Amino acid sequence: MLLLLVGTCLVAFVLLLYMLSPLISPKPLALPGAHVVVTGGSSGIGKCIAIECYKQGAFITLVARNEERLLQAKKEIEKHCINDKQVVLCISVDVSQDYSQVENVIKQAQEKLGPVDMLVNCAGMSISGKFEDLEVSTFEKLMSINYLGSVYPSRAVITTMKERRVGRIVFLASQAGQVGLFGFTAYSSSKFAIKGLAEALQMEVKPYNVYVTVAYPPDTDTPGFAEENKTKPLETRLISETTSICTPEQVAKQIVKDAIQGNFNSSVGSDGYMLSSLTCGMSPVTSITEGLQQVVTMGLFRMISLFYLGSFDNIIRRCMIERAKYGTADKTA
Repeated sequence: MLLLLVGTCLVAFVLLLYMLSPLISPKPLALPGAHVVVTGGSSGIGKCIAIECYKQGAFITLVARNEERLLQAKKEIEKHCINDKQVVLCISVDVSQDYSQVENVIKQAQEKLGPVDMLVNCAGMSISGKFEDLEVSTFEKLMSINYLGSVYPSRAVITTMKERRVGRIVFLASQAGQVGLFGFTAYSSSKFAIKGLAEALQMEVKPYNVYVTVAYPPDTDTPGFAEENKTKPLETRLISETTSICTPEQVAKQIVKDAIQGNFNSSVGSDGYMLSSLTCGMSPVTSITEGLQQVVTMGLFRMISLFYLGSFDNIIRRCMIERAKYGTADKTA
């Protein structure tokens, strides 16, 4: 009888949370006519996000370093227009070097296409290697590009977003920004920093109806991923091969969908969902239902994660034994 009463109360509580959930969820951002700025938008996930937003009627500002690739991306994006008023603006600048330059670029974009409604920070790169083999300058470089390259554009748009009481800021992290992996001491550090920035920023801007999304894509078939694989340690490659590779289009669609809804976490696939639940900690939730799901699944996902960690340790141990047996130097992929 007592168990029945407890069960009934639990079901009633869950139903109440489900009904109240929409009341705390942000209003979706309307993309038709919106101004979307995408840094790192000349290739990979950034370009696919720009295409996805353009398909939904947005005006696009692409920001990247390589002017030639920017123009190529512009032509590709313009093929997906849905009305003759849409514009794709290209601006060449390194978003990680000089804040005043980034600020000026954002001002130029806003003068031409209006206030920024959504900023997508996709500029970034990955360099892998054993901790002692990486140059100190590599840590500085990745922190500059992956972290400050997201801080500067966000800082340039945030004041206007708060004044207008509307906006979305998207940070492109990585699953390596949720769990530290062999060979990613420099890369993971810069992506973990993104999560801390996003959590603190969301707490500041939520009262102004500005919402932050952190995307944690898995390995994705992009030019950057191909370049990373050229120097990836054997252990890192073998660990990466335990999961499938996603297409940039698949990742982009999910990120845009989550950003529109104002979701704090954006993940792809079952592994992504599990990692997001495991590492949510004190992260913001978009709805009570989301928080309840994390509470319910945390224990099970932790058990599953122990098997993953055990398999990763076995991979690293086997590589070490093989090198000792054959007297070979560290191999890369």
